[in-house]
Amino acid sequence: MMMTVKELSDRTGISVRTLHYYDEIGLFCPTDKSEAGYRLYDDKALERLQQILFFREFDIPLKEIKAAIENPALDKNELLQMQRRMLIKKKARIDRLIASIDDILKGDNKMDFEVFDKNEIEELWNATYNNANEEQKAVFIERYGSIEEWKKQFLHNASTAEAQKSFAKIVEWYGGKEKAIESSKNPHNPELVFSFQKRIGTIMQKLADKMGMDVNKLEVRELIGEYDFVSKQMYQIEDASKLMLELAAAYQTNELIQKSQDSIYGKGATNFIGQAIEAFYCQNPQ
Repeated sequence: MMMTVKELSDRTGISVRTLHYYDEIGLFCPTDKSEAGYRLYDDKALERLQQILFFREFDIPLKEIKAAIENPALDKNELLQMQRRMLIKKKARIDRLIASIDDILKGDNKMDFEVFDKNEIEELWNATYNNANEEQKAVFIERYGSIEEWKKQFLHNASTAEAQKSFAKIVEWYGGKEKAIESSKNPHNPELVFSFQKRIGTIMQKLADKMGMDVNKLEVRELIGEYDFVSKQMYQIEDASKLMLELAAAYQTNELIQKSQDSIYGKGATNFIGQAIEAFYCQNPQ
């Protein structure tokens, strides 16, 4: 029995817009089309969509999902076994978080959001200390009383649940803990960072000048492409899409950010730039 895209959406909870997009990029195409040109799907198509959704549970890029599903070396059972192993790992992590919540409710423990362990936090401290200039070191020593106390506070703060959640985002941006730690050991010099920030400011102003234009216009997309390039250089990451999409969401929903940025680039500019960033990455999945 064939399903329309609306029926498939109702059955799976996936929006019609998302299903259309998956069709456009060749990830999930309809089984057939009606005489009127409407998309139709059968049970086999539903199986493929399930496989896609399993992978999306782990925020795997759409291009990688497509490559995995279409890999001739992987048969259906191997694919399911791979997804099962991934889900078991995720379940173990969720079970650990649930146990931590139960401990909190009992008053026994703090939540476990650990991303960097004790040794890795020590590495971050060493990188922070070694990359600080003498003036910066003097400021922190004055604040904490000694290098030892400064280190003690750093290690304590970096171990909190809030800090670990922030670390999780950074690790996601860099594509792994090793890359994130390596970047902290080899930061750009302040003058270069200022140069990057100045260039981004110029790009933001050029985008603000395009406000009201279709965000899919080539001249808007070229500016976001430049924004992407500069961000990769500044943060020393290979893929800026996750970082940029989070920025896009903040630009469109965070009133404080909108107020601050709009005071520089003009009323409504921040929301427009957020929409342009989102459109760029949705049409160019990394």
